[in-house]
Formats: sequence, C-alpha cells, structure tokens
Amino acid sequence: MIPDQIGIDLLRTYVAVCRQGSLNRVATQSGRTQSALSMQMRRLETLLGRQLFQRTGRGVVPTAEGELFLGYATRMLALGDEAAARLRQADLSGGVRVGLAEEVATTALPEALGRLRRGYSEIRLDVVVEQSLALGRLWLEGELDIMIVPTSAVVADAVTTWNVELQWACGLDYVPEPERPLDLVAFAAPCLWRRRMIDTLATAGREHRITFTSQSVTALQAAIENGLGIGLLPPESVRPAAMRVLGAASGVPKPLPVQYGLYARDRRAPVVDAAIGVLLEGLPVAPRT
Repeated sequence: MIPDQIGIDLLRTYVAVCRQGSLNRVATQSGRTQSALSMQMRRLETLLGRQLFQRTGRGVVPTAEGELFLGYATRMLALGDEAAARLRQADLSGGVRVGLAEEVATTALPEALGRLRRGYSEIRLDVVVEQSLALGRLWLEGELDIMIVPTSAVVADAVTTWNVELQWACGLDYVPEPERPLDLVAFAAPCLWRRRMIDTLATAGREHRITFTSQSVTALQAAIENGLGIGLLPPESVRPAAMRVLGAASGVPKPLPVQYGLYARDRRAPVVDAAIGVLLEGLPVAPRT
C-alpha cells in the first residue's frame, strides 16, 4: 500500500529527477536547493522502504526498483491530470495546430500532448515536427495555432520564453584529438543550431569537419553515442549511459545558450488556451516570462 504521505508533488519531483538524471538540474529548474531535493528523495525512499536511486559520476539513475516505481508514478500522475482536465472542461472541443522544433519534440512535450489528448477527448490535434526555420515559415503563413521554437526563428511576441544551454556531447569512448579537426554531428542545413555551432568553432579557431547530418535528433543521438563525432544537445537529450559532456579541457567552446519561446496567436479559441496550459507544464525547463 502506498503511504498517505506520498503526495502529487513528491511524485512529480521523483519523475523529474529520473528523467533529468540530475538532482542539481531539477533543483535549479524548480527553484529549490539541491540539499532540500536530496532530503525529499531520501524521504520517499524511507516511505517506500526501497532504494530508488544509485549515484554515478554524471548524476543519478533509478535502480531496478526505482524503474518499477517510476512506471507507477508516471501512470498515477497521468491519471490525475486526466481527471482534473475532464472535470475542468469536459465539453471543450475544437482543433489545435501545434508546431514543435525537432530538437524539443522527443523530450517532455510528447507526454504533455498525450495528457492533453486524454484530458480533452474532443480536441483534434494536428502536430507538425519540423526544423525551426520551416516552422517559422508556417507560422507566418498562419498554418499554426501554437509553436515552440528558438526565439531567433520568428519575429513575434512569445507567450513565455526560457533558456537552454546546449552541451557539447560525445560517446563515452570518444576522445577529441587537439591536432586533428573536430568531427561534428549536426542537423542538416538550414539549421540555427548548426550555424551557431560552426560560427562558434570558427571564432575559437578550432578546425572542424561535419561527418554526419540528419533532420532527426534521435539519429544525431545515435551517431554521437557510436563515436561518429561530437554534437550539440540540450541537457535532457544527453543520455548518461552512452554519452558524456565535454568540458573546456577537451578543446571545445563553452556550452551555447539558446532562448526558446512558446508562441500563440493573440486572438485564440479556449481550446488553444487549454493546450497552452498543458504544454507549459511539459516544458523541459522552468519557463521564464
């Protein structure tokens, strides 16, 4: 039996730590101290009588029992969100056209869209995953109701913005050689990340060559994990079991900050506002207005 002291907030925090793989990262995003978050996770382990995490050099990963509890916690949160949404606006209906930048479409946002679909069964979702510049063109043509892209991809006022630090990542066994050009794994052109990557390396005087390109962040992750080169990834896309983050001692520049925004039309239907609310809950980092 689950102890009564395990509330929704504790479950959400646990799921966030499992997904991010870092107590410090979740603490920063939630505005809490790492020590307070560690104490909260130890309390959860005490309540359940099981060790849920094991520490690694790159953060924390769930134990086998932690993985089991993660599945249940995710389902409990999804069911609670669905019930709350149904009770709030059970009769809400209509279509919502959503544009997601490729690099954010594989993190927390698909789960948020799933919650939206379960909570508002009459909503018709039309989701487009594309490169940021292509989404910017669709936005200007009036083809999207909501869009999540880097703020540099479109000239418009965002509902909210937040910063993401892109990390230089490589496979666990990959070692850059200072005397040789860097092998780069990058999105296919045109791409804002690719442009920033190349410009930054050029400014630093670091020779490079692009060895792998794709429009899929999943393909880029696979290429990096298998040693084809280094690439820029948001923290939540760096899989600690198969990748590591390169520091300045490896001859790469500092992490690159990128500002993202959630955009919506000024005049919009209630169904779009409902979608915005759910998406804001699913952003990979705490939004900053």
